[in-house]
Amino acid sequence: MQVNHGVFTLSCFSTGGCGTMVCGGWCGSWDGEQHNLQEREASPRGASSCKTSQNTPLSSWDQDVPAPELPYLVAALLVGLCAGVCFVNSLFGDFVFDDSEAIVNNNDIRGETPLCNLFHNDFWGTRLTHPSSHKSYRPLTVLSFRINYSWGALDPFSYHAVNIVLHCLVSIMSLRVFYVVFGSQAPRAAVLAAILFATHPIHTEAVSGIVGRADLLCALFVFVAFLSYVRAVKQASEEAANRKQSCCWAKRCGQSNVYLVLTAAATAIAMLCKEVGITALGVCSAYDIILAHGGVIGRTVILLVLGHSTRAVSSWRSIPDGVVRRMVWRHVVLMVTGVGLLVARWIVMGSTVPRFMKVDNPASFLDSVVFRICVDGIGHGHRTISACHKPVLPGGICHSRACAVSASGRHMHPGGDWHERAVSGRPPWQVRQACLLQRVIQAGYLVLVVVFILRCQQRSREWLTEKQLFNSGLDVCPLNAKVHYNIGKVAADAGDVMEAVRRYREALRLNPDYDQAMNNLANILKDQGHLDEALHLLQQATTLRPDFAAAWMNLGIVQASLGDHGSAENSYLTALSHRSVYPDCLYNLGNLYLEKGDHQAALATWTNATTLKPSLAVAWTNMLILLDSQGLYQPAIDIADQALKHLPNEPALHFNLANTLGKLNRYQESESHFLLATTLDPSNANYWANLGVLYHRWRKYEQAQQSYVHALRLNPTLRSAQDNLSMLLKATGKITR
Repeated sequence: MQVNHGVFTLSCFSTGGCGTMVCGGWCGSWDGEQHNLQEREASPRGASSCKTSQNTPLSSWDQDVPAPELPYLVAALLVGLCAGVCFVNSLFGDFVFDDSEAIVNNNDIRGETPLCNLFHNDFWGTRLTHPSSHKSYRPLTVLSFRINYSWGALDPFSYHAVNIVLHCLVSIMSLRVFYVVFGSQAPRAAVLAAILFATHPIHTEAVSGIVGRADLLCALFVFVAFLSYVRAVKQASEEAANRKQSCCWAKRCGQSNVYLVLTAAATAIAMLCKEVGITALGVCSAYDIILAHGGVIGRTVILLVLGHSTRAVSSWRSIPDGVVRRMVWRHVVLMVTGVGLLVARWIVMGSTVPRFMKVDNPASFLDSVVFRICVDGIGHGHRTISACHKPVLPGGICHSRACAVSASGRHMHPGGDWHERAVSGRPPWQVRQACLLQRVIQAGYLVLVVVFILRCQQRSREWLTEKQLFNSGLDVCPLNAKVHYNIGKVAADAGDVMEAVRRYREALRLNPDYDQAMNNLANILKDQGHLDEALHLLQQATTLRPDFAAAWMNLGIVQASLGDHGSAENSYLTALSHRSVYPDCLYNLGNLYLEKGDHQAALATWTNATTLKPSLAVAWTNMLILLDSQGLYQPAIDIADQALKHLPNEPALHFNLANTLGKLNRYQESESHFLLATTLDPSNANYWANLGVLYHRWRKYEQAQQSYVHALRLNPTLRSAQDNLSMLLKATGKITR
């Protein structure tokens, strides 16, 4: 079908007719002559030494792409294989960067946590309505982590394996998307584009970082939504044709609406994996306007924007009946879906917007709205992405259809006419030159893919550990305060205190308002006894961010160490006002009450802490010791029994319970818990020394002597073991002078 706009002539290069083509591909080129597709297909093509069959009709520019045409299943397997090879290194990586908060420290992924919590909490396990929540609502991604946890707890291997499989699936889905975008007669270009997508190093963070699964799942369902929409457009055209040609159209009528529902559902699922999933609606809209129906609607809009009103009217009149009406209906569905999803998300967030720190997203703190929008992507990851919009066609003649037409002065089929000129009516040396050029392009493409794969493997190796990751970041961004902060955090976790202090100080030099660096540096200085500097840093951090609960708690610890109990209590309570579920803060507040002699308040506070966090061993231990010291032996035993239900392998609990049981002369029970404690922590000299005391009182002198000797072997300076051993030897007459 030809659509004549006067000066411009447009013809399909993707499927047979502009009025019925719905699966993508711009329909024609900008030229003033009528062109007969049938005549061109019947024209002589001449001999080719470039392995192009003389019997193959040159109906698509794709035939000039220097690559074999593969069956879909073979192409999909090739794309998936390339995607997997790129990131196989990730299988042996640790939890790095945001993985710790989203997975390791997130109780929502654990089986004992109610499943409904996933739909009330954000991506990091914080209640969405909490002021400190980032409002990252990705319950389906968290659900996938929960499934991983059920397979192997916190073994990172399975998490990385799922990410790689998802990347392979997304890459294979991209192949189908490229088939749509390039048109059904461009399978070679689609395969080459999908391989570039699968191997591009830009995907490293999404695949190698486990939290990147949100991007992978989102992309997967965005592709599902898009392909469903493409099917809805095609089905609507077929239903319209059936209504005109047959009375049986009702059997097929309505299937297009089913695909629209699938589009809406897939978009909602994508949005529940990551917020940007809602952009699937925009992609579908762009496809409907620009590519569907041969792109005739898109060209009409472009002509109107360019001021060619006469041509725009002519193009509008050429649009088949019902196309615009059906497109408007689909856009109504898209709009209703988008508004519904946005309203639902606003309600789920508690009708509040997220609050970010400047160091995490500096773009959101810019005064200009325009600048905030333009550099938002840079604000989070400090990355820029450049896009190439023109297809790279072989031969070097033209990469843009408009250029090709203007250069020839007449209508030509992109790529196909160039091939004819390359092999027909030209000297042999020009034919050889053209073939050589194809070989160069093939080699260049292969080199590019190999470079992409090697780069992906290199980057995925850098994501194996946090130390490697942040050091690689330092090479790229040496003046980035957050990079130095992260390196300092890794060094502190590894026990390299000097390196941690150096990195935290450098982070503060680059960003004097970096409150997290102040907090972490203050913690180290507190442990080193530099309480005054730690106090100053924490006071500054809480001034910069008044709702910084961790800094308030640490400030309370420093104030308590300086003997300022009143200020310490106020700091702890302030921390709890900003984070009500804060068992560590409750534990420290209980310690403060113990120092003040308020034992009842200490017990009540520790009880609250263990209720919120049953795995908080230090709080259980302190309750047990306090009750034992007050002579409340049975309550102490009850507390220990309750604690051991949650922490059956905690040596400190067995040790202190054994001490209490020993005071009640329940020697056998005491012995069993002492032995468990020494088995769980065999290098603890105190455990062996107290076991010796038990045997000493039990009149098992030989075992008592062995326990004392073993304790002194572990710690020769342990005075209590020395004195007890001397008493034992003197009492049994084994002492020698």
